[in-house]
Amino acid sequence: MARYFKEQDIDEFRDCFYLNTHNNGMIVNIDELALIMRSLGMSPTIPEMRVYLKEKVPEDFLYELPALCNRKFRPLPGGKLSFADFLDVMHTHSKKEKVPEEILEAFQGWDLNRTGQIHVRDLKHILCQWGEKLGTREVDHILREANTMGPYVKYQDLVGVLSAPVPDY
Repeated sequence: MARYFKEQDIDEFRDCFYLNTHNNGMIVNIDELALIMRSLGMSPTIPEMRVYLKEKVPEDFLYELPALCNRKFRPLPGGKLSFADFLDVMHTHSKKEKVPEEILEAFQGWDLNRTGQIHVRDLKHILCQWGEKLGTREVDHILREANTMGPYVKYQDLVGVLSAPVPDY
């Protein structure tokens, strides 16, 4: 899988992988896989991660324990994911995940007149009231990053700002 990623990306994946695995450098449950993938900017769903694990781990290794603190814990005894397997999962998911396109489609669904813009008031309402709610200071910061002038934001530009990699200072 190394041929699909840049050396710098693999180094970042490796650092995150070994920082967050606590069992001899192996992923042993779906929670660890979720934490690592999300830390690396991916947004896998639980069903997607189950599919990835089933592809890498024989099905008889997957089972559920009783809920611990009302959480599902899916250990993978004998069917742990190594770093090489994790790279395969990352490659598979990176081909399928298109976050910027999905965000753009969501904005287009909101834009009934097809102007390519959204009113700042509506954007603030969406970001502060729906899904993972942001605070007004966070929204103001996003709007500053997007260089918004006036009452409307071009959502194509906003998606570019939102999906840009975080600077590595």
